[in-house]
Amino acid sequence: MTESGDVRRYRANLQGEIDGAALYRALADAEAQPQLAEVYRRLAGVEERHAAAWEERLRAAGGGVPPRRAGWRTRALAWLARRFGPQVVLPTVASLERVDSSQYDRQPEARPGGLPGQERSHARLLQTIIGPGRGLEGSSLVRLEGRHRSVGGNALRAAVLGANDGLVSNLSLVMGVAGAELSGKGILVTGIAGLLAGAGSMALGEWLSVQSSRELYESEIATEAAELAAVPEEEEEELALIYQAKGLPEEQARALARRLIANRENALDTLAREELGIDPRELGGSAWEAAVTSFILFALGAIVPLAPFFFLAGSRAVIVSLSVSAIALFLIGAGITLLTRRGVVASGLRQVSFGLAAAGLVYGIGRLIGVSLAG
Repeated sequence: MTESGDVRRYRANLQGEIDGAALYRALADAEAQPQLAEVYRRLAGVEERHAAAWEERLRAAGGGVPPRRAGWRTRALAWLARRFGPQVVLPTVASLERVDSSQYDRQPEARPGGLPGQERSHARLLQTIIGPGRGLEGSSLVRLEGRHRSVGGNALRAAVLGANDGLVSNLSLVMGVAGAELSGKGILVTGIAGLLAGAGSMALGEWLSVQSSRELYESEIATEAAELAAVPEEEEEELALIYQAKGLPEEQARALARRLIANRENALDTLAREELGIDPRELGGSAWEAAVTSFILFALGAIVPLAPFFFLAGSRAVIVSLSVSAIALFLIGAGITLLTRRGVVASGLRQVSFGLAAAGLVYGIGRLIGVSLAG
């Protein structure tokens, strides 16, 4: 990269830091909670130190240092924050920080001062502020730990939806081939193939999803470990800011962060949980366990409409298949009410109507195809 290219990049970095400092100052002025206002002022101070570093880079590269003036977009966001309150612009600010959090990763000049890690920390801190628990009052870590406990409803939701996917998809498939007037053996072969293909696809997709998440978490924890080794004082400051944003008084937040960072054996575990929201011992769960569970749940749902064809044939098998599938759909709808708290009957009937409508549509298409091929 040419020198003029370096100068342009330094100026762009400088302007970004100037805008960030001005915006955090505006948030601090508009924030009614003193603890959060102090967090914003400290974030503004960090951005100002970054700006000073890029000004030094500009001078060293022979480029002129422009006056510190925030851009129009920043001035507009600052006006909105002061006029209507920080909560109006916080989602936008958090999005901007998230987009910019990796801007310094490929700039070697930014690494000595720890700028890449600090920018990622700012993005995570803002997510903590705008997320559940913003402005919580509290004086103990115990009251803050609740946000890390996984929600049991997620597992229930996955189980219900996994079984529903298998049931509806294989019911539609079985009715489609029944509408085409295939033999009972043909319906069985098609249904079994649909069960295995669907369950296998679900299992593979779940494995890839969980494994990718685990690898991403491992990479983020490794980055956090490197930052902890290189700039422990910055990690302590970030942790103190997080606790302060969650409601702890500044002195208590700093003391807690200092105590946690001092114990290096547990420091990385704490940083992973507090900054990244990751449980290092679980990393999102086992990919193989998720894949096997997904396979089984899909197969359990998919076997319901297929089972009658093992013992019956013709229209009787179709009627029994629709009947048992309707019962299973109603039970799934009732199970969903554990998550939604809607009425059991209404939710169950809705599930039945949607499932049978899908099956009826595919049956009609199969019927048309069968007539066409026969003619």
